[in-house]
Amino acid sequence: SRHLSLSHLPKKTSKSSRNIHRLSSDIRSKNMNIFAKKPTAKEALRESKRDMANATRGVEREITTLQLEEKKLVAEIKRTAKTGNEAATKILARQLVRLRQQIANLQGSRAQMRGVSIHTQAMAAQSSVGVGMKGASKAMAAMNKQMAPAKQAKVIQEFQKQSAQMDMTTEMMSDAIDDALDNDEAEEETEELTNQVLDEIGVDVASQLSAAPKGKIAGKKTEDVSSSNIDELEKRLAALRNP
Repeated sequence: SRHLSLSHLPKKTSKSSRNIHRLSSDIRSKNMNIFAKKPTAKEALRESKRDMANATRGVEREITTLQLEEKKLVAEIKRTAKTGNEAATKILARQLVRLRQQIANLQGSRAQMRGVSIHTQAMAAQSSVGVGMKGASKAMAAMNKQMAPAKQAKVIQEFQKQSAQMDMTTEMMSDAIDDALDNDEAEEETEELTNQVLDEIGVDVASQLSAAPKGKIAGKKTEDVSSSNIDELEKRLAALRNP
């Protein structure tokens, strides 16, 4: 009995070690799946398209193979019919019907897979549109935040205030310039009138001086004429000041 128990011990140990090794492998694979990075939508779409393309190619190869078998079966049916074996011809005809049904089913599956692929691409496009709309919504929210009604009203009020101040300053400067120009014009008009009066007086004085006698005897007359001319000038200037 000891010999039997010892002989069975290595087998049990070997089997247990294999089970432990298999269990540890499963645990490692599960842990790897847990910590594996989740694929993005673009990666998932790429993988789906690749799998769908591989499946479609496999179905197309199967359809091509069955179509070749169909041609062979049609040729065999013709040869059998020529021999006059009606039973064999009917059996081959039933096989041809089943074969064509299989081809039709595979063609339908191929069309469905293509439809799924197109639908997946459309969903990806819609997802891209959604991502774009999400980005646009964020941008619009940021702009709306910057262009809040309260802030815009404050900006408009400040603009109106500064604009009013600028208008007042411009008006004051315009008035000052107009006043200065008006004073200049008044001074120019007064100076022109004074020059006209002085010209008239100068002519009279010059004529009177040229007509006055020379020498000491005429000295008193000259003084009287000069004083009278000065009095007349003062009267004219007073008349200009008080029209």
